[in-house]
Amino acid sequence: MASVEGGKGPAAGPTDNREEQPESRLWHVTLSVSGDPAPPADVRRALEQLAHDHPFLLTSRYAADHAEIRYWEEALDLRDAAAVALRLWGEHRRTAQLPPWEIVGLEVIGRETYHQRLAEGHGPAPASPVGVHPF
Repeated sequence: MASVEGGKGPAAGPTDNREEQPESRLWHVTLSVSGDPAPPADVRRALEQLAHDHPFLLTSRYAADHAEIRYWEEALDLRDAAAVALRLWGEHRRTAQLPPWEIVGLEVIGRETYHQRLAEGHGPAPASPVGVHPF
């Protein structure tokens, strides 16, 4: 015998056992790192490897003692996007041979906010040219 509650169940029509999943959204991430100086050529090579390992990277800017990485992250909410961003540098440090720098800044904004800022003339210009560039 089946239990029917609140009009749900066999009498309510076809059912789908999958719960409705929230849709993920795009988040624009700017990650800033800094630390002891490293040879700029090594920093560039490491950021290029990071871009290869993490194909969503839009642009990276670097100097001998700091770098900024900008990219789009797909996540359910800001917390998820920020958590991924905060792990990015550490998780790729060995494989991309990134400098042992620390994260000193993080901005995560929704796609709508990013485009609104651009329309108002605020915020960072669109990432062009895409790639790894010196400051």
